[in-house]
Amino acid sequence: MDHLDRLEHESIYILREAVHRFEKPAMLWSLGKDSNVMFWLARKAFLGEIPFPLVHLDTGLEFPEVYAFRDQYRDEWRLNLIADDCPPIEAVDQDLPPDSRVAARKTLGLKQAIARYEFDAIIAGIRRDEQATRAKERVFSPRADDGSWDVKEQPPEFWNHYNLDTPPGIHVRVHPLLQWTEVDIWRYIQRENIPIVPLYFAKDGKRFRSLGEIGITKPIDSDAADIDAIIAELQTTRAPERAGRTMDHEAENAFERLRSSGYM
Repeated sequence: MDHLDRLEHESIYILREAVHRFEKPAMLWSLGKDSNVMFWLARKAFLGEIPFPLVHLDTGLEFPEVYAFRDQYRDEWRLNLIADDCPPIEAVDQDLPPDSRVAARKTLGLKQAIARYEFDAIIAGIRRDEQATRAKERVFSPRADDGSWDVKEQPPEFWNHYNLDTPPGIHVRVHPLLQWTEVDIWRYIQRENIPIVPLYFAKDGKRFRSLGEIGITKPIDSDAADIDAIIAELQTTRAPERAGRTMDHEAENAFERLRSSGYM
């Protein structure tokens, strides 16, 4: 197997373990490049029929291209999609910086979905190379019933041996892409011809490297209008992937506060 084959094999194994172990899993579908790869892997893992719902935590602030992509592929792929509205910004912690409050709406939306649909496992498309706090994650990451995450109290995962024993009152975040890199994601999208939102491709010297809500996500300067150009760009840039996410620049600990309270 080549490198992408090994990553694919491991991710499919993780997804199958999650379905085997948990009674009511669900997958977060942000409609970004990572979650589309994760969805594609789930289709492969379960022979085209995904045995759990996809959840879009909708703040009402997605780019029009994102909503158009969601509606097209929801119908084309016949998805079991939950797209409930997130709670309003007034419901979040007002001590957070302004842009982080928008992101925190998704945390409340996730808590709302877990309570409403009684999910016991949430499959999310985060990667360790994406952000320093996410680098500390486990593949199977237990969360308290309020969604909080204690980085110091995590089960060990040695040699791909996962601890799936969880006490009552705990739900688990499952991270099948944790070992992937941004370049891996793009190479897999290219190999598998996976559809993605066109905002990732440069237009008029700008493109989005990471997609979030309108107002808290900015494009980067780029002429990369196809996947080969994106991969070449990533091999030379020193800018972080989330450079266009304004909430990452508001306060030194803003992202850590979001993550510890249940953010993806």
